[in-house]
Parts: sequence; C-alpha cells; structure tokens
Amino acid sequence: MQGGHRVAHLGRTRKSGAVPSFVWDMEKREMDPHALDGIDVIVHLAGAGVADKRWSPQRKQEIRESRTRSSGMLFETLKHTQHNVKAVVSASAIGYYGFGLDSADLTEESNPGDDYLARVVVEWEKEVERIAALAIRVATIRIGIVLSDKGGALKKMAAPVRWGCGAPLGTGNQIVSWIHIEDLCSIFIQAIADKCMIGTYNAVGPHPVTNREMTQAIAHVMQRPLWLPPVPSFVLHILLGEMADIIINGSHVSAARIERTGFKFQFPELEGALSDLLKK
Repeated sequence: MQGGHRVAHLGRTRKSGAVPSFVWDMEKREMDPHALDGIDVIVHLAGAGVADKRWSPQRKQEIRESRTRSSGMLFETLKHTQHNVKAVVSASAIGYYGFGLDSADLTEESNPGDDYLARVVVEWEKEVERIAALAIRVATIRIGIVLSDKGGALKKMAAPVRWGCGAPLGTGNQIVSWIHIEDLCSIFIQAIADKCMIGTYNAVGPHPVTNREMTQAIAHVMQRPLWLPPVPSFVLHILLGEMADIIINGSHVSAARIERTGFKFQFPELEGALSDLLKK
C-alpha cells in the first residue's frame, strides 16, 4: 500500500476488495476476534452522516450513538484483548465549538458549544479520550466542511449554481471553515505516522470564507451567474428543521495547531480547491 502501510477494513458489513475486511456489531457489542491481528494503528471514522437525513428524535439518537457506542466499543476491546495497537486516530468535528461564533478565532483550547451537535461531539471525544488511559497514543481530528468531488457539502452547494439558481444561504455572512478532501486525507496520514501528534487538531483550511464568498467562488469557477437574493433563514428552517442551524450559522476555526506540526496545505486557497474539484 502507499507509504508502506497495509490496510484492513472494519465496519458493519464486510467489504469485498483488495484489503482484508472484518465486521463489528454495535448492537451486540461484538467484533471479529481477528480484526486487530497485526494492527498497530486504528483510524476511527465511524458515525452516521449528520446531514444525510432530517433530524427526527430517532435520527438524532442514531447520530449520537453511532459515535459514542463505537468509540466505547473500541475502548472495551482494546482494554480486554491482546493486541499491538500503538495509536488511535479518530475523526471528530468542528461542531464541537457550536455555531454562530463567526467573529471568534476558535482553537483546540476553545470551550465547546451548547447546542445539540456540540454536545454530541463532546460525548464522542470523551469516549475516544478514554483510550489514552491504556497507554495508546490518541490523536483526534476535528473535521471542518469537507470539499470533495465525490459528494457531500460541495455537491449540494454546486447543484443549484449549475442550474442557474444558486444563492447565498441565510445572511450569507456565516463563516465556512472548509478543507479540501486531499488535505484532510493528508492530515490523517500524518497523524498515523507522527508519534508527536497527540490530542486534538482542527482539520480546516487556513483561510475560512463566508457563505456568500463560497457561493460566489463556486459560481466563478463554474462560470455560472448568480442573480437570486439570499435564501431566507426561515425558509431553510421550514425545509430542514433544526438541521438548518448548521447551515445558516458558522464558526471561524483556526488551522494554526496543525500548521505548527509542519503540515503544508496543498489547497490553502478556496479558488484553487474549487478549480481542482469542479473542473475534473
């Protein structure tokens, strides 16, 4: 594999392909007994998609438990079985800080927010942090708004622009702390190899933008006009319910700590990131 790593997959269903694949069952709290054979680093990415479905009470419970229960299961497995795991690199989210703090430069030492997502992330990280008590290095990556050509936020933002009906959302002044998918992957790869990476790191680009600037940049790269007024916040609340808060509010998150490790962004500027993703 690239970088000399050998990779295995662990998930709810077995995957066919070139790498070994193992299954765990969150409900039964069972894991394939051979899943950790020969493994020295775990990259923990489990979690139901936050923006995939409307937030019903059942969906909110699924979002929380898919993160906390999987992390707790990892801790119990590592505590009670023989293994050679030296490090766990876990996903987290900048939702930790809450939203609506556009003027603040949020660092890893900033206090958590008090909304639903912030509470979920706090619980999630606490479960992951328990693993450090087992003398295992833990690095937690708080992921920002990921820009990818494979789907996710960029696909949803670019679609109305492509059809000539793009517009800023809410006031358009909310901050979007974004990151190119390639840079996000590179941060995880560095966290796997760098034994000095311990604790939390914001995975965001060094230059956040407003929602209006993001929309304008997408339109510029796609060479499409923007002529509609911003979509009012109340319309987004009608369409999306409570989930609209993560769209109409923002957070200005700092990339300074990951940069101090020597990490160099391949796509530090929004225009270059969008050109790479939207012109493929």
